Amino acid sequence: MPPIVTSQTRTDFSLVKTAMHRKLIQKLNLDKLIVATREDVRREVSQILETLVQGESTPMNLQERERLVQEVLDEVFGLGPLEPLLTDTTVSDILVNTYKRVYVERKGLLELTPIQFRDDAHLMGIIDRIVSAIGRRVDESSPMVDARLADGSRVNAIIPPLSVDGPCLSIRRFGTERLTAEDLVHNNSLTLPMLELLHGCVKARLNVLISGGTGAGKTTFLNVLSSYISNKERIVTIEDAAELMLNQEHVVRLETRPPNIEGRGAVQQRQLVINSLRMRPDRIIVGEVRGEEALDMLQAMNTGHDGSLTTIHANSTRDAIARLETMVAMANLNIPEAAMRRQIASALDVVVQVSRQSDGTRKVVSIAEITGMEGNVVTMQDIFTFQKRGIRENGEVLGNFMATGVRPKCAERLLVSGVHLPTDMFENRSPVR
Repeated sequence: MPPIVTSQTRTDFSLVKTAMHRKLIQKLNLDKLIVATREDVRREVSQILETLVQGESTPMNLQERERLVQEVLDEVFGLGPLEPLLTDTTVSDILVNTYKRVYVERKGLLELTPIQFRDDAHLMGIIDRIVSAIGRRVDESSPMVDARLADGSRVNAIIPPLSVDGPCLSIRRFGTERLTAEDLVHNNSLTLPMLELLHGCVKARLNVLISGGTGAGKTTFLNVLSSYISNKERIVTIEDAAELMLNQEHVVRLETRPPNIEGRGAVQQRQLVINSLRMRPDRIIVGEVRGEEALDMLQAMNTGHDGSLTTIHANSTRDAIARLETMVAMANLNIPEAAMRRQIASALDVVVQVSRQSDGTRKVVSIAEITGMEGNVVTMQDIFTFQKRGIRENGEVLGNFMATGVRPKCAERLLVSGVHLPTDMFENRSPVR
């Protein structure tokens, strides 16, 4: 019969674990362990632990010893208490709100975990380990930092005095198996006719803008659309933090660089976009436009670099156009408003709006085509939309994908590019499921 675990025994084990952990770290030759294999370290830790346990008044069973060994290994080689979460493929975000509370996102929903750090110093040690690995630092003079783990996961850390209650850490993870177009259809993120239209847009080299909020799935969707690009084309990707995973052979990946400790040496996205034009690209993919580089991206689209893809933070397709205008204005070239909008209307062909629903699911809620200008306004028309009908008692979002009945103006361009889409797919007959 297994022993009854009470709050007292759990507290005793926690105290023993803390004491054991401290003694183990003192006895281990960390410099030697850095070059040792994981199995060698496990063997040495187990041997030292056996000796230490014999001198403790509180006994530890085999399971508790194995757990303690694993936690020490995580402290030496990994990110301490976060290691189990980093190996959990269901976790997409790890959010540390000070050392006491660690949240994760699974399937678009947040949940609190029982994981905690010992104190602020313990959490700061993990943050220092992450940022020092890429030659960065975080302290009072530089209390915010962006970094990337070895597996490509994106990291942001912010510490006091900016973070009032203590250090905070956010990790955006990327699955080892990326979602495919078939997965998106299976997950009801969009319908097959919608996917066929977007596939045709990429093949016909239309310029596509993907819009959505934080965590809506813009990068995932950009990865899916980019998979339709021919393997014969030269692709240049430009990102603030490298997240795109393209399977094509001829891909050049560019990434911005933050300033060094002296505040110098930064390379912005705009510089990379301008440089990419000199690299003979067939396609330019900007992970996300955030500022003045939007102007250079639009100019590239208007000067022969068609088939470009990018994303933007916005709540609707119309908001995406307004955001682009704001970003172009950030270039401080005093471009007249009418000329700016004409450039946007002539550069972009399709705007795709993705959204994370209240139940955590991601959906393509609109595929809109830019049709030109009417007076001083960029005109658009929806081709497909998602109509939300309500929410079930269990929180599931109810709704249908609908064709608006509008045949896109780009249909002829798709046809001459060898993309044959059935005309009835655009008819507004009944909800598309």
